Amino acid sequence: MRRIGPGPSDGATTRTARHRKRRRRRALASLTALTCLAALVSYLNVGGDRALPAEDRTLSPGAPTVAGRPTGLPAEVTEAGVASPGLRPRQRTPSPSPSLTPTAAPTTKPVQAGPVLTVAEAEVPATVDLTALGSRDWVHWGLHGPDSEVRKRGGSLEIRDEGGRGTRASIDTNPESFRWRDGTPVAAVGAAMTSVYTCGVGNGFSLAVAGSGQLHTVRLFVGVWMARGRLDVRLSTGGPTRTVRLEDPHTSHTVQWVVRFRVPPGEKLLMSWVVERTFNSDCGNVGLQAVALR
Repeated sequence: MRRIGPGPSDGATTRTARHRKRRRRRALASLTALTCLAALVSYLNVGGDRALPAEDRTLSPGAPTVAGRPTGLPAEVTEAGVASPGLRPRQRTPSPSPSLTPTAAPTTKPVQAGPVLTVAEAEVPATVDLTALGSRDWVHWGLHGPDSEVRKRGGSLEIRDEGGRGTRASIDTNPESFRWRDGTPVAAVGAAMTSVYTCGVGNGFSLAVAGSGQLHTVRLFVGVWMARGRLDVRLSTGGPTRTVRLEDPHTSHTVQWVVRFRVPPGEKLLMSWVVERTFNSDCGNVGLQAVALR
């Protein structure tokens, strides 16, 4: 029996078919690899995006802008329109703490200072400047006779002459002189050596200085002639009396008493300057020259 084999045309056809099958397999493999690679890339992109919170995802150029912030910036635009670096989207700058109105401290009445009274002796300068010493008020006696009184112009009028026992007379031979530049009715005097006096035991002068609640200093200029004078100082509010004395049995002697005091408004410092003893039967006396207040 005769065996029939493939001819030349059949062999070529078979090889061509095999070649086509190999190309199809390669194309299919390449397509499968590309498909797998695309799926992997898509998976990685989607998975990586999901791994981050929505607030931390950086927007790519051209992507829709998150409301309230510029494209591509992780900072939020505040209500004032200024970006605050480092804040996540939709996170707001903390509002300032509400200002608290300070609570008024309980009102307490100021403690009123108590009364003060001290008396000290000081030397009398050769010339006493009443304008310098009496910043609040001053008074001088005897410039033009026993009833003459010169006061500080525009002064407080807190110094008051309240009289006293005995008849007043004036002299112009004081050991010291007085001057002023702001007086009334006499505006200015360079060297007045005048004063008033009264003779006899128990006679003298009564003076008062009004209080203001503040601490004040009174300078009282007085003298004696062949007598012993006694100065009693007290406050109208009560309390002990301060008593000092000046004595000269042979001639005249002057002194400056410095009185510091404090009393409430409406109260007064009271001073009594009288003859306690005389060493002359005719007219041992006490004299009053001036008072200055500051």
